[in-house]
Amino acid sequence: VQLQACGGGLVQAGGSLRLSCVASGRTFSRYGMGWFRQAPGKEREFVAGISRGGGTTYYANFVKGRFAISRDSAKNTVYLQMNSLKPEDTAVYYCAANIAGWSTTVNGYDYWGQGTKVTVSS
Repeated sequence: VQLQACGGGLVQAGGSLRLSCVASGRTFSRYGMGWFRQAPGKEREFVAGISRGGGTTYYANFVKGRFAISRDSAKNTVYLQMNSLKPEDTAVYYCAANIAGWSTTVNGYDYWGQGTKVTVSS
């Protein structure tokens, strides 16, 4: 599966963005999906994950209550709604797919999108 992420940009602190990740192919519903981020000089870290059917979601503590992950199988798309953004949310955000279901680890994913940059100004 190929993944294409978009929706990043520059936003002021307190603002919102919605990231999208479109998957190619007809097997999107077979994959658990996740969002990760990587800030300059830091390791890639888990942000949110969603199960194949969308019934289970999981978030990193630092985004709970602010971010929401969802998926639309008809559009082969997974979303990350980001609200109340903070300067420390600045990073390149990556979507990822895992045939075995969602995971919180980088190594738990088989396919990665190219990343979309999010910059939050103070």
